[in-house]
Amino acid sequence: MDNLPLGPMLAVTALLVLWAALFTAIEAAQHHLLALRPGTRQGDKAAARLNFPRNSLILCNTLCRAMVVILCTLLAIYAWAQNGPWLGWAISSAVLLVLADYLPRALAIRHPQAVLGFGNALLGVPLKLVYPLAWLLNGLGLSLLRPFARKPGVVKHSDDPLPEHDDEPQADSDEDRTPGMPGIHALDNITVNDILVPRSEVDGINLDDSIDEIIEQLRNNERTRLPVFHSDINQVEAVLNTRQIQHLLPDASLSKDALLAACHEPYFVPESTPLQLQLLNFHKQQRRLGMVVDEYGEVMGIVTLEDILEEIVGEFESEQSTDNPHIEAQTDGRYIIDGAASIRDLNKSLTWHLPSDGPKTLNGLVTEALETIPDCAVCLKIGRYRLEILETEDNRVSKVLIWHTSRVPVAV
Repeated sequence: MDNLPLGPMLAVTALLVLWAALFTAIEAAQHHLLALRPGTRQGDKAAARLNFPRNSLILCNTLCRAMVVILCTLLAIYAWAQNGPWLGWAISSAVLLVLADYLPRALAIRHPQAVLGFGNALLGVPLKLVYPLAWLLNGLGLSLLRPFARKPGVVKHSDDPLPEHDDEPQADSDEDRTPGMPGIHALDNITVNDILVPRSEVDGINLDDSIDEIIEQLRNNERTRLPVFHSDINQVEAVLNTRQIQHLLPDASLSKDALLAACHEPYFVPESTPLQLQLLNFHKQQRRLGMVVDEYGEVMGIVTLEDILEEIVGEFESEQSTDNPHIEAQTDGRYIIDGAASIRDLNKSLTWHLPSDGPKTLNGLVTEALETIPDCAVCLKIGRYRLEILETEDNRVSKVLIWHTSRVPVAV
């Protein structure tokens, strides 16, 4: 201990405190910009986006703070011997709280865009390099949390075939006879998160693809507006109005510069925004498509003006389940449903009440209930609904046979 290089250790400690303060300021600046509901103003939301994974920021901040505590403890032991550990803990805690928490957070609230812009410019590449380790540790944390995650009411999970009917079928409750609250009065109780198109199902233009691939994609596209991004939809740069470049597709004269010229700034929407408020925001901003983001700025999917209008007036001809391409009615009263079907759409089309506050698709509901992707026929019961997995492909449930237990399947 007598040979400790005090000067270098103090310099390293000060540098680590400075880096921890920077990491804290960047995270606080992003939270502050998101708290201002920047999704309601054009262009503001882009400034709240991190150019690197947030998990990497958390990892580096934690490592810096841990090293500060260790170095302070060593220095305190050198200076005060037996009382060193306690004094080292007290000193390091005070230094971190004042210089790496309170001060940078106050600075970030005063100048959030400057802090976030500086962090993106300085840390974009380094924090992307440490992302594999951050991803691994984050995955470990999520795996530890899985046993405590709330699950649907699964009461049966068996590889044995289900009986043709329950011995004591239950009568429909009043809740199951009554559809969800329709019309504009329901909008206060529904958020954007309830009706968004999940990011896995969003069709968009990847600027990293070749122009030939982009032209072919646009020729087969039927949508008017498409997100434009680099590599991943979290790196969304703009929204393309396909009508403005249609004349360039037949002769393949479209270039990436012409494509970007037909784009406009992306419009971001917080996932917790009530539909009634979002309907007003669409009108005020003259927008028809919004990128839905969570509290950390991660893109969760998209929402359109048409989605909200359909929520008000209902899906056209939704009373006929056969009009939903994901639903195939059977003669015995059961349904074969595609795993990609939206749970909310199923509930509206069939007047059901499958749990919709968690996963958004039938595949997600089944895999959450089973906590695995089944590789063979599996039967389960969620609430008053019986499900039998018929097919799985590409690591997802693709076909499910499902019916309400109060409706006994009729043998044919």
